[in-house]
Amino acid sequence: MQKLHPIPLQRVTISDNFWEPRIRRNREVSIPAIYQLCEDTGRLAMLHKGWKPAPGQEAHFFWDSDVAKWLEAASYSLATHPDPVLGQKVEAAIELFANIQEPDGYLNSYFINIAPEYRWKNLSFFHELYCAGHLIEAGVAHFQTTGKPTLLNVVRRYADHIYEVFGPGKRVGMPGHQEIELALVKLFRTTGDSRYLELSQLFLDRRGQTTVFQDEGRNLPPTVAQWYRQFYGEGEHFNTAYCQDHLPVRQQTKAVGHAVRAMYMYSAMADVAYETGEPELSAALRRLWGNVCCRQMYVTGGIGPSRRKKGTADDFEGFTEDYDLPNLTAYAETCAAIGMIFWNHRLFHLEPDRRYMDILERELYNGAICGVSLDGTHFFYENPLQSKGDHHRQTWYSVACCPPNLARLLASLGQYIYSQAERDVYVNLYIQGDVRLDIGGQAVLLQQQTNYPWEETIRLTVQTDQSTNFTLHLRLPEWCRRAEVLINDTPVNVARAVNTNGYFRLEREWKSGDQITLTLAMPVEQIETHPAVPDNIGCVALQRGPVVYCLEQCDHTVPLHQLVLPRNAQFTTHFEPDLLHGVIVLRTIGLAATEPNPTHLLYRQDPSLTYEPCEITAIPYYAWDNRQPGAMRVWIRSGVSKE
Repeated sequence: MQKLHPIPLQRVTISDNFWEPRIRRNREVSIPAIYQLCEDTGRLAMLHKGWKPAPGQEAHFFWDSDVAKWLEAASYSLATHPDPVLGQKVEAAIELFANIQEPDGYLNSYFINIAPEYRWKNLSFFHELYCAGHLIEAGVAHFQTTGKPTLLNVVRRYADHIYEVFGPGKRVGMPGHQEIELALVKLFRTTGDSRYLELSQLFLDRRGQTTVFQDEGRNLPPTVAQWYRQFYGEGEHFNTAYCQDHLPVRQQTKAVGHAVRAMYMYSAMADVAYETGEPELSAALRRLWGNVCCRQMYVTGGIGPSRRKKGTADDFEGFTEDYDLPNLTAYAETCAAIGMIFWNHRLFHLEPDRRYMDILERELYNGAICGVSLDGTHFFYENPLQSKGDHHRQTWYSVACCPPNLARLLASLGQYIYSQAERDVYVNLYIQGDVRLDIGGQAVLLQQQTNYPWEETIRLTVQTDQSTNFTLHLRLPEWCRRAEVLINDTPVNVARAVNTNGYFRLEREWKSGDQITLTLAMPVEQIETHPAVPDNIGCVALQRGPVVYCLEQCDHTVPLHQLVLPRNAQFTTHFEPDLLHGVIVLRTIGLAATEPNPTHLLYRQDPSLTYEPCEITAIPYYAWDNRQPGAMRVWIRSGVSKE
């Protein structure tokens, strides 16, 4: 039986009012801006042999990864929207990588130009294998979307070199920042060379089995050693849980350490399990998914609540403990949300179940796209669920992983919408456009028409030259409590049609012109959190369909912390095309804590606060901080009745 697989990007078109404008801005604004910033900051210049930083300029050992992610984003964009100017920039960047590559295949501009004496000296800290992974991903994407082998040939030489250095029977090592593992599986799938899959699995198998990271950290110059121990600790306190090296991967049950590293490693584990069928890896992934999504994930999909290690000033960017989900100090790195998309997409193809696509959708509409401004020019690195008005997007960061990561996600969105296995077609996301399918040698065009996520109705139309038998699977989102399905205006028994995996299963001989109408009820829901989350006791979050909402100060005359949402609040929903590029706004009458007789007293024995009616307005969380600065909060005080 054929495995379930995504539909290639080139066979999918997107033409809706929500995603198409974002993809266009990504193509016309974000990708050119990221390229310019890579040029302005020296990232492209460092790819010239012999380049040295100017006085006062600091080059970083992870710069190659930013250029590689830009190359991947640009390649995806070229696949759907050819652009000669962008194409020339892509080829010029590829030529830079090809020209600086060492005779033995090694390719990292920092260690070629700036610090050759540290080449492969410290895998856990120096990001060489991380950068290699992103470059390999770019090489695969460029080849798959353009058919040109120029960058693929470069990255194959580099991967062959890495195999010779770290392959079976060679030096025992693995990356401190995971990424190359999933990239090597992509390279294996593209080339058919099993050595790349073998090396990916080897990097995973070594985790938690060696003392290599501790050993590497003992013999570094003082300045580098100081950075190194900032992340890993030292002596008896040396804790490689930060990079998920505390246990063998198959024994891990709880997400720990740096959130992005964890997501990339879990993605690679899913890739290897998909290729090998190993049940032990799949079992470990289910345990980790349960811990992340049921105990350590924000309602927006954000993960990794802490910027610092507990009780220290050391950078961390990761998981802490179950139910530790503070709102004001939430880190929730944009790259971590994107990593959740990568991971859940892979889990779905390993085990088709709506829960993975439900999380992917939550990330897309909330945790990920909040990372870029509506005009495509500014980016969030951190994504808190509450702000005092002092947290804003920036055009760039010294550690600039998030902007190009978002760019490659948006440019490749089409590959997340549909999946196929022989005569089974899965519709995972409801995004207007069409997909060209090959079902048993028969060409089928599936057209999707919808104004999702604002409207409830999705219409799918089958176009084919001759009748074709296949099964169409439509995701019933977990958030939807009432759904209706029609085939050519004839109702389908919903209870019978929904599989245990949460998809409507519609099997029949489809004729050209057949139409499926799916309606997903989207009332405004008040979401409550688990009582073990201290910040959210007595609070609710608002969600409509897949979109999580928030309050912004600019819509209210009362400070947000004084607003109270009655449990029986009735909402009006209205689409406002001129607000925030077009959004549905939620409005209701809530209560504001007020003081009829203001006093200077901080504490009072006789409570005098009253609750006066006031309008509460909520906008999609992804759109906050696109107007004037001000406070924001997702979780709203609740529980007081209006009567």
